[in-house]
Amino acid sequence: MSEEVQAGLVGLVSQAVGISEPALRLVVGVLAGYPLALIYRKFLYNQNEQIQCLYFFLSGLSLGLFNYGYGMFHCLFAILFTYLSIVILQATPLMVTVVFVFNFIYLLTGYYYSSTDSYDITWTMPYCILVLRLIGVAFDVWDGSRPVNKLSSDSQKTALAQPPTLLQMLAHSLFPSAFLVGPQFSMRRFLDFISGKFHGKGSNGEILAPDSVRAAIMRGAMGVIYMSVFQLLGLWVHDDLIISDEFAKLSFVKRMFWLGVFGRYSLYKYISVWLLTEGACILFGLSYNEDKDGETNWNGVENIKLTTFENATEFNHYIIAFNVNTNLWVSQHIYKRLKFLGNKYYSQGGVLLFLAIWHGLHSGYYFTFLHEFIVIYMERDLQSIIKSNQTLREIFSNPIAKILLMVVLRIYTFVGMGWSVLPFVYLQYPKYLKAFHNCSYSGFIIWYLWPIIYAPLLRMAFKKTKSANEIK
Repeated sequence: MSEEVQAGLVGLVSQAVGISEPALRLVVGVLAGYPLALIYRKFLYNQNEQIQCLYFFLSGLSLGLFNYGYGMFHCLFAILFTYLSIVILQATPLMVTVVFVFNFIYLLTGYYYSSTDSYDITWTMPYCILVLRLIGVAFDVWDGSRPVNKLSSDSQKTALAQPPTLLQMLAHSLFPSAFLVGPQFSMRRFLDFISGKFHGKGSNGEILAPDSVRAAIMRGAMGVIYMSVFQLLGLWVHDDLIISDEFAKLSFVKRMFWLGVFGRYSLYKYISVWLLTEGACILFGLSYNEDKDGETNWNGVENIKLTTFENATEFNHYIIAFNVNTNLWVSQHIYKRLKFLGNKYYSQGGVLLFLAIWHGLHSGYYFTFLHEFIVIYMERDLQSIIKSNQTLREIFSNPIAKILLMVVLRIYTFVGMGWSVLPFVYLQYPKYLKAFHNCSYSGFIIWYLWPIIYAPLLRMAFKKTKSANEIK
């Protein structure tokens, strides 16, 4: 089938289902992980590691070319550059620095030349995922040459005693069910996977493909459900809802309700795709995990903790539950390596700046992560005030107060997440400023006045009744 005919067919289908052609290609690429996993399980599982790697590389590259055409060669060039840096500079801090700086500059250059005023589905999307994967490999190779007692517990699990081969780099980087939208996973996990450490066993002890089909179906089904809910919400909600004149005319209560719905709508499109791609990773067998009792779980590349997300009563719950593998990557490779700053808030600020730059050049990204820092600071400060005062602890330990507090916090997180995603969705300053205006600047009143007005007043009214060491 020629490229022109293929483009025409995809274009016709995208018009029929009412989504953009790049978005349709992305969904097709994510769903293709399932048949590719079935082929792997049937014919290639437990075969020669080079054959497995070649399959992952070629199938992933094919999906990339289908989605981004020649833009995929940016990804291939970055993989080759990273591999050569590891070979030439070896396991040294200089190698890590070169890989880190090169990939980030290349990504930002891509953003500069390809970004528009909205969220873009271009070659920079998979490269954004790839940047972390390549930097992670560089760190892991360096960690493999360092004394074990100098490494964190997480780094000990991912450190590489030997640098990967070029074919392993290509296969790991372009793994067909994980390179388009994630999730992140270490080279160590990938090497364990292709070596058969995650395999299943038959009744006679023979090696079988991992017993992960049921878990894959369950996770994939959740992805379909969330995508269906996203499409259903689209009957009432759209990306420009909050900046529309119709929204601005609603009563305050109605605006806050639809703001909360808008937040769920904005995040469900990410959650649904993550669930679908995670299901494919489970079907491959990549997601193998063991709990503390030695029982098999298939949550090794889980990117969304649904129960925590849907029952959040504070924003830290959202952080714990959302984009899990990226957060784990950042914690291991950035946050824990910033300990030399000597202050956890400096380290958190460095992490959030890193994430903002990683996402792109739009001011909305920087405002989003600055906002996250402010919200988490406010919540922790408030919790500290409550824990340090006997009267407040007694009030909030009352059963009726607990129920009322739970209701208030559920409303707070539901509406508050809608506010928090506004700059991330609208990206450009004029748009998200109008969104803030249409929402009566409620987020500024709740969070940004905390250190100026609320915290000083609360500390005056509820002084510490016990020392910090006496509070558990």
